[in-house]
Amino acid sequence: MRFTFYLLAILTQLPFTAAATAHDLTLVSWGGAYTRSQMLAFVRPFEEKNHIRMEVLDYDGGLAEIRSQVRSLNVRWDIVDLELSDAVRACNEGLLEEIETASLQPAPDGTPPEEDFIEGTLTPCAVGTVIWSTVIAYDRTDFADAGPQKFTDLFDPDRFPGKRGLRYTPKANLEWALLADGVEPEVIYDTLETKQGLDRAFRVLTRIKPWIHWWQAGDEAVRLLETDQVVMTTAYNGRIYDAVTTRNEPFEIIWDRQIWDIDLLGIPRGNPRRQQARDFITFATATRQLAMQAQHISYGPVRHSALQQVAPELRPHLPTAPENFRHALQVDSAWWAEHFDRINRRFEDWASRSIQVPQALPR
Repeated sequence: MRFTFYLLAILTQLPFTAAATAHDLTLVSWGGAYTRSQMLAFVRPFEEKNHIRMEVLDYDGGLAEIRSQVRSLNVRWDIVDLELSDAVRACNEGLLEEIETASLQPAPDGTPPEEDFIEGTLTPCAVGTVIWSTVIAYDRTDFADAGPQKFTDLFDPDRFPGKRGLRYTPKANLEWALLADGVEPEVIYDTLETKQGLDRAFRVLTRIKPWIHWWQAGDEAVRLLETDQVVMTTAYNGRIYDAVTTRNEPFEIIWDRQIWDIDLLGIPRGNPRRQQARDFITFATATRQLAMQAQHISYGPVRHSALQQVAPELRPHLPTAPENFRHALQVDSAWWAEHFDRINRRFEDWASRSIQVPQALPR
C-alpha cells in the first residue's frame, strides 16, 4: 500500500515537472565576448524577470543545423543569432518563423520600432541587434617600426612577412581581395557576379595563400594574435576591443575598409516554444537592453534610441563611429544569400589545395 501510494505520488508530479521545464529556452550564438555581452544585457535579465532558465549554445554560423532541425520536425533551438545573409536565406527557404514588427517595443519616447530601428535591420523573420564589422588587427609590440596601417597591407607579405589570419569563408575575403586589386567599392558585387571578376578575386587571395592561417570562431582570431601565430589577422572588432580592455592586449585595429554587417535574432520554424521565443526577442531588442549590450562589447546597437544611451567614451570604438565608418563597406547580404552556396563550394575547393611558401619567412 505504501509503495502504491509512493508510486502514485511520483506519477502525479510528472505533469508539473514537464510544465516547469516547458518554458526553458535555448539561445544559439557565437560564444566568447559576444555571448557574454548577451548574457549580461538580456539573457540573465530575462531569466530573472520570467523565472525561467535559458541554455546558451555556441555555433560557427550557417544554416545546416537549422535546416536539419526544421526539416526533421525536431526543432531544439529556440532563438538563433544570425548574420544578415543567413537570415535572408533562412527566411526565403521557410526556415524561420515570421516576427511582426508591431510586437516589438517602441523607443522610450514613443517612437515606433519601424522608425527607431536603423534601416535594413528589421526583416520579416528576424530582428536586428548589433552592427559589427570585420577588421584587420595586429600586435603593435611585434613591429619595431610602424605596423600595418591600410587594409592592403594584409595582401603585402613582402613588406609585412609572416602568417595572417583569415576567417574560413569567402565573405569579406573576396571583397577585400577585389578592393586591394583596385576595384571600386560600388562595383564590388557587380564584379563578383561575373566569372572574370570571381577569378580575379581568387587570384589575389592565391598570392597570399601560403601565409594564410584560417580561423572560424571569433575567439580563434584573437588567440592567433595572443600566441604569436600570425603577424596580423582579420577579426571581429568587438573581440579585439574586448581583448584590449579586459586583458590589456597591445592590439591595434585597422578600420580602413572595415566590412560591416548586422546580426539578428530569429526563431526556427515549427518551434514549440515560439511564443516564448518571440517574447525573448521583444525583450532583448528593447532600447535599454541593446544599449546595455554595447557597454559590454563594442558593436553598434541597431536602434537610434539605444545609441543615444551608449556612454560617450565608448562611442569612438563602435564601427559606426564617423571616423571609423568613412571607408567602410557593407556586406551585400541579399547578394550573398543568393550566391553563397555556389561560391562557397568553389572557395572550399580552392582552400583545400596546398601551395608552398616560396621562401622561409619569420613566424
